[in-house]
Amino acid sequence: MDARLNYATGPTAPKAFKYLMSAGKALKDGPLPAATQELVALRVSQINGCAVCIDMHTKEAAAAGETSVRLNLVAAWREATVFTEAERAALELAEQGTRVADAAGGVSDEVWAYAAKHYDEEQLTALVVLVSFMNMVNRLNIITQQPAGNYEPGQFH
Repeated sequence: MDARLNYATGPTAPKAFKYLMSAGKALKDGPLPAATQELVALRVSQINGCAVCIDMHTKEAAAAGETSVRLNLVAAWREATVFTEAERAALELAEQGTRVADAAGGVSDEVWAYAAKHYDEEQLTALVVLVSFMNMVNRLNIITQQPAGNYEPGQFH
């Protein structure tokens, strides 16, 4: 499969992507634990069916020491015993924040309260921005059919 657009060419895309990459770096350097960031990015991408982001975040998480068991169970995290309560809260918030059209009401008060039990305000802010950021990037990749499979860990750092 060939991508419909090359984000590295033209006058507009490189400028816009410079800022997008900068936002992604700010999130990476933020207060949310790195493992949680990768799990959330992976789960949002699974829900949206973004192959290129699934490829990227699976490989980044593995390179950072994440186990294959946990990576393989992200899609079924509710039934898995390998995630902490804090990670489960983040995954639930990520799912509700991604499925806003399905959920009609967005993130429920109980899911928000559960996340707030495990994360402080700065971490919650980072989590909300990460979920929103991943949904945007997933859509950019899906609309333009960016191909997956060739990502190398650290490629965009």
